[in-house]
Amino acid sequence: MDIIITLLIVSGLVFFTGGTLGILRFPDFYSRLHPAGKLDTFGLMTTMGALALYVAFAHHSYLTALKIILIVVFIFLTSPTATHAILDAGVRAGLKPWRKPEARKDAP
Repeated sequence: MDIIITLLIVSGLVFFTGGTLGILRFPDFYSRLHPAGKLDTFGLMTTMGALALYVAFAHHSYLTALKIILIVVFIFLTSPTATHAILDAGVRAGLKPWRKPEARKDAP
């Protein structure tokens, strides 16, 4: 069971790292919302799942594990909704999507 918990924690950290890099590297508001919404949700799901397994099997506290799973379900349902609301606020504020600069015609 320790190996499964460790793998879930490591995969969660990989998702969190990917989300962080995506937020830092993507060029505009709209493209940064994708890693913020998706990867952070999956990272939280895997790390909290590992915590629920640890609490359930190591401490035999099944009610606490159920509470952790309910927190994960709540965040899994609300995170995409919050991301969409933030995106809609950006559209209403008039933020323009990033466009790749066109190459100059006189450049070699």
